[in-house]
Amino acid sequence: MKKSCIALLCAILAIATSITASAETRWGPTVGLNYNEVHFKQSDIFDSDRMVGGQVGVTGELMVPGIGFGVDGSLLYSLRQGKLHLGDKKVWSSQGAGNETCSLHYIDVPINLKFKYHNLNGVENVVQPMVFVGPTISFLAAHSKCADQLSYSTVTASLHFGLGCELFNKVQLKLGYQFSIGNSLKTKLLDENEAKNRSWFCNATYFF
Repeated sequence: MKKSCIALLCAILAIATSITASAETRWGPTVGLNYNEVHFKQSDIFDSDRMVGGQVGVTGELMVPGIGFGVDGSLLYSLRQGKLHLGDKKVWSSQGAGNETCSLHYIDVPINLKFKYHNLNGVENVVQPMVFVGPTISFLAAHSKCADQLSYSTVTASLHFGLGCELFNKVQLKLGYQFSIGNSLKTKLLDENEAKNRSWFCNATYFF
C-alpha cells in the first residue's frame, strides 16, 4: 500500500508538471472539520470513540482550461483526535491511565487529482460538481499526554477521496474520507498493537 501511495503521488506530480505551462492557477485559504477514529487493528483491547477535530491552511489549484481536469495541493495544520478508554483495562489503569483524549497535531500536505463538471449550460457559473482523489503526507508536530502508553509515528501517509462543488467560481466545498496506510501510533504494551487514523472530513476554500 505504501508503494501504491508513492506511485499515485508521483503520477499526480507528473500530471501537475506537464500541465503547468497551460494551466489556470489560483490559491486561497482553507478551513475545515474532521470526525476521526483512532482505529486499532485489535479492536477488543479497549474502546475507541470518534472525536471532532479541525484544519486550517492554504490551497493552490491548477486546472487545465476547457476539459475540467486539474490538481490541487495544500499546506494544512490538522488536529485529529480520538477518545481511548485505556482505563477499562487493568494493564493501563494500573499505570494511572483513564479515558484519555488522544490529540494528534499534524502538518498535512494533501494533493488531489480532480475533475469538475463544467459544461452545464451556464449553471457552472453558479455551481460546479466535482470529484477528487489523492494522497496526504502528514508530519506529526505534537501530541497529547498519552506518551506513557503510546508511541507515535512522526510521518504517515494516507489516501483520501470524495465529492464536492464550487460555488460562483470562488468557494470550493469538499466532503471526503481519509484513511492512513501506515501506522499512526502503537501501544507500548500488549505486543505493540497498531492504530490508524480514519477520518470523515469537510472543508471550504475561498479562491482569490
